[in-house]
Amino acid sequence: MNTLVIVMIAAVCLLAGYTLYGRWLAEKWGIDPKAKTPACALEDGQDYVPTDGWTVFAHQFSSIAGAGPVTGAIQAAAFGWLPVLLWVILGGIFFGAVTDFGALYDSVKNEGKSMGLLIERYIGKTGRKLFLLFCWLFTLIVIAAFADMVAGTFNAYTMADGAAVLSPAAQTNGAAGSISLLFIVFAMIFGVIQKKLQLKGWKKTVAGLACTAAALGIGMAFPLAAGKDTWSYLTFAYIFMAAVLPMWLLMQPRDYMTTFMFAGMIIGAAAGLAVAHPSMNLPAYTGFKNASMGDMFPILFVTVACGAVSGFHSLVSSGTSSKTISNEKDMLKVGYGAMVLESLLAVLALCVAGAAAGADGTPAVGTPFQIFSAGVAGFLEMFGIPMYAAQCFMTMCVSALALTSLDSVARIGRMSFQELFSTDDMEQAEHWRQVVCNKYFATMITLACGFILTKIGYSNIWPLFGSANQLLSALVLITLCVFLKVTGRENRTLFPPLIIMLCVTFTALIERSIALVHAFGAGSAVFMVEGLQLIIAALLMVLGVIIVYTSGRELFRKKEVREKSVGKTGIQAGA
Repeated sequence: MNTLVIVMIAAVCLLAGYTLYGRWLAEKWGIDPKAKTPACALEDGQDYVPTDGWTVFAHQFSSIAGAGPVTGAIQAAAFGWLPVLLWVILGGIFFGAVTDFGALYDSVKNEGKSMGLLIERYIGKTGRKLFLLFCWLFTLIVIAAFADMVAGTFNAYTMADGAAVLSPAAQTNGAAGSISLLFIVFAMIFGVIQKKLQLKGWKKTVAGLACTAAALGIGMAFPLAAGKDTWSYLTFAYIFMAAVLPMWLLMQPRDYMTTFMFAGMIIGAAAGLAVAHPSMNLPAYTGFKNASMGDMFPILFVTVACGAVSGFHSLVSSGTSSKTISNEKDMLKVGYGAMVLESLLAVLALCVAGAAAGADGTPAVGTPFQIFSAGVAGFLEMFGIPMYAAQCFMTMCVSALALTSLDSVARIGRMSFQELFSTDDMEQAEHWRQVVCNKYFATMITLACGFILTKIGYSNIWPLFGSANQLLSALVLITLCVFLKVTGRENRTLFPPLIIMLCVTFTALIERSIALVHAFGAGSAVFMVEGLQLIIAALLMVLGVIIVYTSGRELFRKKEVREKSVGKTGIQAGA
């Protein structure tokens, strides 16, 4: 089948989902363009920063469009491209976009509070503590997986005869690393300029493009050849800065600049498919069972991950984006729109991988990132861009997919850790609690634990990441169901995705745990790899069961009991 036809079908379906279903949800739930948002009411120059809608959209998309849509879609194609395509479209419209939009909506309507604090308001303090612990553990997995991926992407060395030597891709990888470092510097410069001069419209766009072009040009001219360990330390240094610095100084300008790169990547992939319109060489369906991956249910769903639905997205929606929305009318494009665009990116990645496969259906050799990067670089060369520039650009783009998620998840992990130990009156809290809730201390603890997990390795963490990520989305959905019911809003449409995601994730976690136990029984397991995975999987399952039980009990409480509870908290139906 022609890949261009596949992309066009996906684009039409996703646009229709946004226009029809997204707007229907917005109308049912209620959006008030005249309401004062948390960003305006609680502006502090740090986390609560009123920002125009497209900049918030850029931050949301850059943060959620991590490694998942590329890696997940290409890996899951082992079951055939058709099941992946169907799940990305249906999941994106009815699962992922609803979860992201719902989390953003819930948070904006509740003073920009994170999901943990929202759970306390609608479910109780016990539910909040358990959810925050779950979120914190999840952020450690994301930090470990993506940091290891980034360090490996920039690594300029390979092993030959037991010695480290420069790899054939050393110059390209080193240039991408240099660009990343310069991106941080120019992002902060752009942030200061934006803050001081209050640039808007075309002036802001020109300044952002100039800083982006400068980072790309200088980085390609001066590649930095360093090993994986060095890049790992630099990556953690960067995400420490991103976790503690004001949003306007680093994260927002970096996300804004990164969006130009992502736009170039997506346009390059789409234009290449449109001009070359190669055939989809991967088989449409290979069977329910795959020899290396297992059964299509639940593996397909947890492998596709962020391209269809992701719990991590809801943490971004309620953790950072909700605190910068300056007008409620922007919530639909930020929450729902960013997710359907990510689903389109997953479809593009699937088609690029399909075009790169052999005529006999044999998948291209390499990691999903390498396949996607090489494929789009080939398209860019077709338009006259030098191969070195195209390779540097694409290597930087695919690493930026992980970096933009890393900075957000580091900040969210820090916040989750702080909220886990915080009290209503922190000024009168015990000294140890004030120390633990200090943003620098909380960030260091979070990143230190994430760094330890990097020793497991990206390939070993990814299966656990997928399961935990999807379970988090189910927990967020059940929280949204409670919120919508308490406030008298429509919540029935959330029940199908909620039930399906609970079945998928618990099945995947149980299967993973059984496989790890068998590995220990066979004597092939190592504690720092399989052992840590098993411990984390067990913790996630226990926490998930307790949170589902607590939330479900609240969801199905009798109406008169609920009304009494709502009256005490002062929440008004439809507020």
